[in-house]
Amino acid sequence: MLLGTHTPKLDDKGRVILPSKFRDDLGAGIVVTRGQDRCLYVFSSQEFERIHERIREAPLSSKATRDFLRMFLSGASAEKPDSQNRITIPPPLRAYAGLERDLVVTGVGAHAEIWNADAWNTYAEGNEESYAELEQEVIPGLF
Repeated sequence: MLLGTHTPKLDDKGRVILPSKFRDDLGAGIVVTRGQDRCLYVFSSQEFERIHERIREAPLSSKATRDFLRMFLSGASAEKPDSQNRITIPPPLRAYAGLERDLVVTGVGAHAEIWNADAWNTYAEGNEESYAELEQEVIPGLF
C-alpha cells in the first residue's frame, strides 16, 4: 500500500527518484499516465494490468467512457526504474501535469501520484477545510 507524501526533484533529463518506501510496492516495472486534477498516476505494472482488465469491460457506446479511455490510456508509458531508482517522465506527461523541478509524490493506496509542487499545495489548501468538515460518509462503512 502506497502512503505518505514526499518532495523529490525532477532532474534536467526529466527523471525523478521514486521514494524508497514506494519502490517495493511498485516493483520492477511501473506505468505512468495522466491522472485527474492535472497530476500523474503511477501504478505498478500488475495494478495497471488489473485496471486495464476492468476498463476493457466498459461500454464503448458511452461518450464519457470513450473520452476517459482515450485520455487515460493514450498517455500511458511503461517505465522501468534505472539502477538509481529513477524513472523518466515522458515530455507529454510532464507538460500535462505542469511538472517543474519541485515535485510532490504522494501515495494514494494502490497507486502514487506525481504533482507539480505548487499545484499540490494549491489543491491541498483548497481541500483541507472541506475534508475537515465532511458531514456525510464518503466511503460507506469506513468510519
